[in-house]
Amino acid sequence: MVKPQDDQGQPDSAKGVTRDLASRIASAKRERDIEDNRASKTAPPQMTGMARGMRIGTEFIAAILVGAAIGYAIDLGLGTRPWGLLIMFLVGFAAGILNVTRVVTQMNKAAPPPPGSDLGPDVGEEDDDR
Repeated sequence: MVKPQDDQGQPDSAKGVTRDLASRIASAKRERDIEDNRASKTAPPQMTGMARGMRIGTEFIAAILVGAAIGYAIDLGLGTRPWGLLIMFLVGFAAGILNVTRVVTQMNKAAPPPPGSDLGPDVGEEDDDR
């Protein structure tokens, strides 16, 4: 068994260096924790542009692939080559466009407009020159 080392046999200068090093490590940890907290508070909760693009692309491709797979299965089962695949590919394409539209609408509702952007006329600013 190894006994824990006590600093009884160390000179005073070594004890001071050890205490100084421990205090510097503790100070660095505190500063890092403060910086991590500050960074997490300032980080935007919205998705990055890359994440948005990947989600939209995945929604679109997934809908097309599911439609094509169902069409291929219909063709295998009924022997209607290539009509089941073509029709379901187009249905998957339409579903992909619908999914992309839904996702973009959801993302736009979740993200606030940038400051200074023109949001159109307010209700009280309509022209009454009729």
